[in-house]
Amino acid sequence: MIRAYGHHAERLVKRAPDADLANILWFDLEAPSNEEETTLEARLGLDLPTRDEMREIEQSARLYVENGAVFMTATLPASSEGESPALEPVTFVLTDRCLVTVRYHTPRAFTTFPPHAAKGLAPCDTPAALLTSLLDAMVERQADLLEHVGAGIDGVSRDIFRHKAQTGKPRPDKDMRGILETIGRMGDLSGNIRLGLLSLERLVGFLALNLGERTGERVADMPGAREARPRVKVLARDVRALSEHAAFLDQKITFLLDAALGFINIEQNAIIKIFSVAAVGFLPPTLVASIYGMNFQFMPELDWGLGYPLALGLMVLSAALPLWYFRRRGWL
Repeated sequence: MIRAYGHHAERLVKRAPDADLANILWFDLEAPSNEEETTLEARLGLDLPTRDEMREIEQSARLYVENGAVFMTATLPASSEGESPALEPVTFVLTDRCLVTVRYHTPRAFTTFPPHAAKGLAPCDTPAALLTSLLDAMVERQADLLEHVGAGIDGVSRDIFRHKAQTGKPRPDKDMRGILETIGRMGDLSGNIRLGLLSLERLVGFLALNLGERTGERVADMPGAREARPRVKVLARDVRALSEHAAFLDQKITFLLDAALGFINIEQNAIIKIFSVAAVGFLPPTLVASIYGMNFQFMPELDWGLGYPLALGLMVLSAALPLWYFRRRGWL
């Protein structure tokens, strides 16, 4: 699918994909077919990367300049708060005439930015300004996701460390399983965000380099490049700050995982301790019962009138003394 947008009266407006190129500022390709991609390449004189080429991780395949156009690919998360999060590459092609994006999933910024720009709330009069505004929306989305992760981490922390203080009851095993699942989801989401921020940091740095004053390059002379430079520098600082915050959240997730596993080990040890105490408590009565259960002919206690009550009392006493000793030592 190809979506096309133009600029009119300081607003982003939707255009027909086959409209005159002079009236189109942004081509957004979502899961394009081979025919759509080939047709647009012929119109723009570009060689757009395929899906397999977009997935290559070496920097030379993701960030390069070709025929005066800047090709940049970043790995971005989508559907991060749903049951099936996606992490796929998105390619941005910046030319002096238009911006081209190629993607096979839908990050949130691609659905929220066009209505936002249609109201005139984001600069989009040139391809460079449009790209900068779109990247700004993506960085804001990453910040929102980090806030979501932070809130989830705070909730897990309360569940782990304050459950008994709040309820006065021990934590059920199913709660610990739920806590581990939540920590796992938060860890996956945080990892996707960090990967997205790393890609954006490289992309923004490469864009700043190409929008700067460079001899022998026409990229720095494209419309809106001068005005976009300070905004790109602000984006670079924001991405670095978010990366540091994401690293802090990763450390906190690791700490909570260790704490959850520690509590599970403590509860398991408490259960094993109960079985150990029960085994020690029943061992002396078992010994007494085994002695008087032997079938020897000459056992004086068998002829005593109080032999049976004496054996029962001895078994009870032999069980009570170890339990009393354990409780006195604080082992129970």
